[in-house]
Amino acid sequence: MRSLYKKRIYMTGAKQTNLERARGRLILIGSFFVIAYGIVAARAADLSIIQGLLHNSNGVPVYEVPVPSDDIKVRADIVDRNGVILARSLKTSSLFADAALVRDPKKVTKDLQNIFPELSYGATLQKLQSKKRFVWLKRNITPEQQSKLLYLGHPGLNFKEEMNRVYPQGALTAHLVGASGVDGQGLAGLERSFDELLAQGGEPLELTLDVRLQHALKREISTAMTEFKGKAGAGVVMDAETGEVLAAVSLPDYDPQNFQQEKDNHKFNRFSQGVYELGSSFKVFSTAAMLEKTESRMGQSFDVREPIKVGRYKIRDYHPEKRTLSLPEVFIHSSNIGSAMMGRAVGTEELKSFYKDLGLLNAPDFEISEVGKPLVPSPWSEVNTLTASFGHGIAVSPLQLVSATSSIVNGGVLVSPKIVKSTENPVNKDGALRVVSPETSHRMRQLLRLVVTEGTGRNANVEGYFVGGKTGTAEKPGAGGYDRKKLISSFLGVFPMDNPRYVVFAMVDEPQGTKASYGYATGGWVGAPIVKRVVSSMVSILGIPPSEENQRFENSLMRYVKTKEQIKKEQTIAVH
Repeated sequence: MRSLYKKRIYMTGAKQTNLERARGRLILIGSFFVIAYGIVAARAADLSIIQGLLHNSNGVPVYEVPVPSDDIKVRADIVDRNGVILARSLKTSSLFADAALVRDPKKVTKDLQNIFPELSYGATLQKLQSKKRFVWLKRNITPEQQSKLLYLGHPGLNFKEEMNRVYPQGALTAHLVGASGVDGQGLAGLERSFDELLAQGGEPLELTLDVRLQHALKREISTAMTEFKGKAGAGVVMDAETGEVLAAVSLPDYDPQNFQQEKDNHKFNRFSQGVYELGSSFKVFSTAAMLEKTESRMGQSFDVREPIKVGRYKIRDYHPEKRTLSLPEVFIHSSNIGSAMMGRAVGTEELKSFYKDLGLLNAPDFEISEVGKPLVPSPWSEVNTLTASFGHGIAVSPLQLVSATSSIVNGGVLVSPKIVKSTENPVNKDGALRVVSPETSHRMRQLLRLVVTEGTGRNANVEGYFVGGKTGTAEKPGAGGYDRKKLISSFLGVFPMDNPRYVVFAMVDEPQGTKASYGYATGGWVGAPIVKRVVSSMVSILGIPPSEENQRFENSLMRYVKTKEQIKKEQTIAVH
């Protein structure tokens, strides 16, 4: 019995021990789950509450990237005179990273380079291994690029929606419209000079520019640069009545979407910022001064058989006629000697005053900041008066040249260049400054027409449209003086001459003669054909009908111009 009792006591103790052991295990397991659930709950609280205070819904630290408010205005559009969009802001995605969540920086960097080859491997890797909670990787990416990134599925990569400035016309209007930075700030052109206004949003900034004419002008200057192997080119089309710039080209140009990466040579604005000695184009102004400031007549003669000596300088003609020329002949044959005589007759102070009234001695007021200041002789001596009469020793921008010419041919009323379209009628001659009389303006239009029909500008003639103009060929100055092999060749065109509306200028920097031009690279061979093709395009684009025959206008000065037969006859008589 006793042994049976002891056995029962032993079995009862064993059961109690097993129960205690089981209870301990249950408590241990329960404690483990309690701790685990506690950790999960704490992490959930951290993510939903604590981190929610520090990050926005995309996981971007709010102290690093402030969330833009809803009242931020979209930068205003820039459009041409016909409403064609030149600049617009669009929503795009930008790529950033939470580097602390990037598991394999090297792998992610290589994958990013496959999508964005322009990214620096070292710089990107440095950002991704930095463990910073926010680093920019690529601003303003395309939808296709974003899709590729999403397919990669790398943790830590995310997107932020931003406004990106786009330029649908690309380089076509770059030097006028300009460019803006990655954060929307204006960097050049109208984007820069109207930065504050554009940033306020609202109505588009409407320009006087016509992209159709802009395309035609750029095409023809580019073609001439290729044909004559020119290093650069520029051109302007202006409304002579209003001063509105309808087209303005500077080549080489640049892509405004990549402004920061473009070469400075491409960013340089040659039509308003560059100043050049433009040669015989200046004879428009010295001849107008002669007619306006003296009592000269069209029959007045100038003996241009011998060069003019001034100190150690000699003024010669490029193609000497070696005879006495009338005033119209001096102009149409582009005689430097005759033009210098005109400058001497006008006088230094009167010529300087006349040039100043035309806006040739000061930087023009223009809506973009890329505007050059003229290079003017200082001090201005007698020899400067003579040389400035044919565009030597004085440098201006093509924009100034075109504006001054418009003021001469439009009836004599000063116009200022403008690119932003006015809401009011831009033509108001009543209160405008008069620079020449209507009579002088009429005579200058006749002379300009004769240059194209009888003189150095024959290659600019467009049948039925009374094109007039003036050639310009100037040697470029350098360290050792003027270089005869480096020219600025240009043509200044006006049409229709019986009632001028448009002034067209085209130039090529350092053109080289070709077989077709008989080795010449002058304004008559290089610039005049450009203007002819631009005018031909303009009349088609704008629907300008041909002018009616106007023989009175065409031939009224021909009695002062000797024909080749008359010259030959006089030379024969002189010999005998």
